[in-house]
Amino acid sequence: MNKVNIFSHLPEFPQKDELLEKIIDCDITIERIVSTGQSSPDDYFYCQETNEFVILLSGSATLDLNDKIIELHPGDYLSIPALTKHRVLKTDPLAHTVWLAVHY
Repeated sequence: MNKVNIFSHLPEFPQKDELLEKIIDCDITIERIVSTGQSSPDDYFYCQETNEFVILLSGSATLDLNDKIIELHPGDYLSIPALTKHRVLKTDPLAHTVWLAVHY
């Protein structure tokens, strides 16, 4: 078993796309997502078939969750039920926004 720090190997600024890394992939999937100012396209909403638990570890983010605006700061977390329309409005353009997402 290898110890890994969630904040290691962060991408250089700026990056066109977010970095998604599967941490565990079985009945659940755990991902580390690193945002460097990205947001969802203006006309795009996620509507996943699985539940998602997400915790913001660093940086900041603003989500549109079923037309409710939610600001996230380090340590904030929420559960997004399956088939819930949501999108990322913005992430911090000057710092790494590191998320831990669990899909179940």
